[in-house]
Amino acid sequence: MTDTKHELKDDPADDPAESGTEAPAARRAPEEVPRPAGMGPLGWLRWGWRQLTTMRTALVLLFLVALGAVPGSILPQRGQAPEKVAAYLDGHRTFGPWLDRFSMFDVFAAPWFAAIYILLFVSLAGCVLPRAVKHYQSMRARPPAAPRNLDRLPQSATYETDASPDEVLAEARRVLRGRRFRADVSGGAVSAEKGYLGESGNLLFHLALLALLFALGLGNLFGYRGNVLLTEGKTFANSLGLYDQFQPGRAFGGGELAPFTVTLDDFKAQYETRGAKRGQATDFNAEIRYRSSPDAREKPYDLRINHPLKVGGAKVYLLGHGYAPVFTVRDAKGNVAFQDTVPFLQMEPRNLTSEGVIKVPDAQPDQLAFYAILWPTATASQDGKQIVSAFPAPARPVVTITAFKGDLGLDSGAPQSVYKLEGLGKTLQPVKGGQKLLEPGETFTLPGGAGSVTFDGLKEWTSLSVNHDPGRVPALIASILAVLGVAASFMVRRRRVWVRASAGEGGRTVVEVGGLTLGNPTSEFDDIVTVLRGPEDEPAPEHGRESGPEPGESDPDADQESGSAPETKE
Repeated sequence: MTDTKHELKDDPADDPAESGTEAPAARRAPEEVPRPAGMGPLGWLRWGWRQLTTMRTALVLLFLVALGAVPGSILPQRGQAPEKVAAYLDGHRTFGPWLDRFSMFDVFAAPWFAAIYILLFVSLAGCVLPRAVKHYQSMRARPPAAPRNLDRLPQSATYETDASPDEVLAEARRVLRGRRFRADVSGGAVSAEKGYLGESGNLLFHLALLALLFALGLGNLFGYRGNVLLTEGKTFANSLGLYDQFQPGRAFGGGELAPFTVTLDDFKAQYETRGAKRGQATDFNAEIRYRSSPDAREKPYDLRINHPLKVGGAKVYLLGHGYAPVFTVRDAKGNVAFQDTVPFLQMEPRNLTSEGVIKVPDAQPDQLAFYAILWPTATASQDGKQIVSAFPAPARPVVTITAFKGDLGLDSGAPQSVYKLEGLGKTLQPVKGGQKLLEPGETFTLPGGAGSVTFDGLKEWTSLSVNHDPGRVPALIASILAVLGVAASFMVRRRRVWVRASAGEGGRTVVEVGGLTLGNPTSEFDDIVTVLRGPEDEPAPEHGRESGPEPGESDPDADQESGSAPETKE
């Protein structure tokens, strides 16, 4: 007995594919496609790198850098004005600490800002450098070959001449090279191209932006910035311990400070005296003397706003100013325990009402302290109940003194602010009857023989910012190159011209010229056609497809090229 199943299986007539009885493809169940194995760690890294190095990502990061710099422009920063940061935190006890947690008072030193900055740098480098390599290769490559149909280009012209095709091509090559085109002859046509300067300018802008970021990072690494308050008659030496606030770069060493000195001789401020702007400052001028080194000759300099002093590789800027009253304090034994200027901080910036404290740890038997308020131009308020300052200039300086005695707490070694009294009501007690209003030259004798304080006069102080930034010059050069690159990218456009010459009827040469310009066409193409045609040839038809058939007529060559016969007219 034969195997029936085997016979049916091997019979071609029973095979659906062979017999034609198989279901159509649309009705068949789709075969199971094997699932991809996944990108893997290396694939995800490649994908992330491609996303990071796109121009879209670079623009987003650049926007985030600009957005992140906004709080640094609105909120006070510790690097420039630590006292304003402390005042802001005192005035915003709920919202201020939250801002401080997100480094809003140290924006440009915050980790999140550094992360955006570094990602932007990497994104630009990964985007621009490969483009620069490709651009260099395209500049070295031969111009693209002539298209088949030059009359389809945005700019085209056709004319006939008695010159041979070789002569036409040689003349076209000479004319185009004279106009700074890169010209190449191949396949019976001249291919010419120029305008790479526009793309070069675009790349120069991005490379300059990359160099600018590098220069800023260089300044943050090896530079430093410090603030110092300098009173008239005092000298500042560029030493780390004499700065009121110092912010070094991450790679800066303290021994790199230049040994220059600055002495403030006089500070002058001018104010509006009339009108709605009365009391507004119009000019600041600090007369200083400086030495670039201990052995250098001392030189004078007028330090003004936006006119910094350049010394020792650093720039010294004029930031602010205020008043520093001069006091002489004697203790209970009649000895001079304190005699110096005391910088006061502004309480009211319009008319410079200021406050300050005087600490006298050398007084005997009890240490003395004073809280004082200064009115540069003292006058009575409108209700006559208090004193106000009517003008920021020191027309009538008056100081009110409140005395304290006890222990200042300086012997414990704990740091204290020179603008604040510590231990009030605990180790430091107010002196009964120890309040007095003083004018320059007046002395207040404390009750109980505790001592005396004399208001000797008034001087002014100015705050100086010393900034050393080794990336300043590279940043300036990069900014100039960026501007030049943007100008070149907008002013120069890519242009291509092709000239083909072939033998025509009657022994003449048919010349086809085509042009392609990035953006709108220019008149340069018409000038090239005019020069190539010469004065003896027929005038070239007008711009466009001038050599084609008239409107309403068919083009036999076009019909033959498309595969259809020309229509017969009756």
